Amino acid sequence: MLLAVACGRSREAAAPPPPKVTVARPIVREIVEWDEYTGRLRALESVEIRPRVSGYLQSINFADGAMVKEGDLLFVIDPRPYEGVLREAQADVGVAESRLAQARSDSARAERLLAPRAISAEEAERRGSALHQAEASLASAEAAVDVAALNVEFTRVVSPIAGRAGRHLVDEGNLVTSGPQDATLLTTVVSLDPINVYFDADERAYLKYVRLAQSGERRSSREYNNPVEVALADETGFPHKGWMDFVDNQLDLGTGTIIGRAVLPNTDLLLSPGLFVRLRLPGSGNHQVVLLPDDAIATDLDQKFVWVVDAQNRAQYRRVTLGPPHDGLRIIREGVGPDDRVVVAGLQRVRLGLELAPEERALETPPTAAPATGGGG
Repeated sequence: MLLAVACGRSREAAAPPPPKVTVARPIVREIVEWDEYTGRLRALESVEIRPRVSGYLQSINFADGAMVKEGDLLFVIDPRPYEGVLREAQADVGVAESRLAQARSDSARAERLLAPRAISAEEAERRGSALHQAEASLASAEAAVDVAALNVEFTRVVSPIAGRAGRHLVDEGNLVTSGPQDATLLTTVVSLDPINVYFDADERAYLKYVRLAQSGERRSSREYNNPVEVALADETGFPHKGWMDFVDNQLDLGTGTIIGRAVLPNTDLLLSPGLFVRLRLPGSGNHQVVLLPDDAIATDLDQKFVWVVDAQNRAQYRRVTLGPPHDGLRIIREGVGPDDRVVVAGLQRVRLGLELAPEERALETPPTAAPATGGGG
């Protein structure tokens, strides 16, 4: 009997104490969630420089890749043939003016002679008709001067926009041609400041934004310049600030996505057309969320869960629905509330229903805040 009692006491003494874990109550905060996309930079204006008149290229007046202003001279086409045509047209104007003066004199004389019947009515009509023909000839000659002068002007090829020029594609001395279909491409110019960024949003994101606008939680980017933040491939954070200025009028039938466009100031000319960027924009209105550290979240097959300590200090399995990260923590859509004690350290010691020795601490967030980013769902 004494031996049995001693063995029982030995087993009781050998029972391990409840494992120690660290628990914390979730942080509850008012935030705006941000949705993140991949975008590509494009110039607001992109112009192919082509000649409006044909001729031999006389000079190139810019450095390849240089910044140019609107109206800067880029190319000169040999103007001499067109200047000759202009002088000829101007001479034709002189001839037409002389003929018009003679026709006016003849017509006025005919009107004076018609009253005393010194000339026939037919002759008076002929001289009046000659006057109208002379007036039309002068107008035609003046129009030819305008066209010739315009062609002389077109021999000086200028930039229609401010921006960065490409390389010259035709060397001096080569023949360049004009025309609506086969005009020679001389170079290109793209504007840089400001610059556009284009991105595609899927159907779920589009529907989410529409419903947020209908409920008044977030204004539509079709009607309001919602803020946008952009980062290049080698940048941390989102240092470039801009705004939305366009949403397409329909979704692409092939991809099920809709095009959005934002505008970014580019005073330092760091942003260049064609670069891929990371872009984010507000994906919600102000709303209250529950936040936990990622270290507190475990995975069970395809489910995410946390361990919650109940009033008897026993571990309870709690499935959770996750949102995007925010301020170094994770948004919890469903599963835990602000008063739950969640295990944030020592998860490997926890089993369902196991009695625990919890030590509670307050959660902390990094000193610099970063808006939440997510996939628009």
